[in-house]
Amino acid sequence: MIESKMVLGIIPARGGSKGLKGKNIFPLNGKPLLAWTIEAAKRSTLLDDIVVSTDDIQIAAVAEQFGVSVPFLRPPELAADESPTIDAVLHVLSVLAENYNKSFDYVCLLEPTSPLREVTDIDQMVRKLHDNRESFDAIISVGESHLHPSLMKRVIGDSVESYFPDQVDHARRQDYEPAYFPFGVAYICKTDVLWSERTFFPKRMTSFKIQRHQNFEIDDHVDLMCVEALMKSEG
Repeated sequence: MIESKMVLGIIPARGGSKGLKGKNIFPLNGKPLLAWTIEAAKRSTLLDDIVVSTDDIQIAAVAEQFGVSVPFLRPPELAADESPTIDAVLHVLSVLAENYNKSFDYVCLLEPTSPLREVTDIDQMVRKLHDNRESFDAIISVGESHLHPSLMKRVIGDSVESYFPDQVDHARRQDYEPAYFPFGVAYICKTDVLWSERTFFPKRMTSFKIQRHQNFEIDDHVDLMCVEALMKSEG
């Protein structure tokens, strides 16, 4: 809670995964991947409740093992590969309101695939959004990209074309204006705006810059090995 405003943490963790089978409970440095996000959420002083949204009873069991109850499962139609995360989030909000008489002012989405959170990241983001609530409706975690978008190319047949043909190619990376990518450390949005705009990227949003070593989202074995190496190198 922050100044009487209730904050809900939602951890989306469906059972299906193409890039890394069983990804959300895959072992990472001695724990299931999901556990790292649960523990980060529990360290927050501003989250009033934490819900793991899953369709998978094995994932639900792991969540409960690490201290988060899963009183209801996500419907299968909200857990398909093409199912938008926002639909799962709104499902959680609906069930909590209708069946448990719970409502929240802010929703904090915490993706298990971004396990490299600093202890204060979540609370700092909640505070920044709340302190600037007159100007912004959401805050997203961003990391500076070491690959500038203007350098990206597309391959069409045997040809290579720029995505940004009007962009001047610089020889040095430092000559480009910094570009940022939204990583899943946290996305926080006002609940009423989630319902009206149906996105964690509404028209009025601000940012929270994460550190270079946090610029990972685990989608496959290569990502997993990189993150595990980072965790072990930091002790």
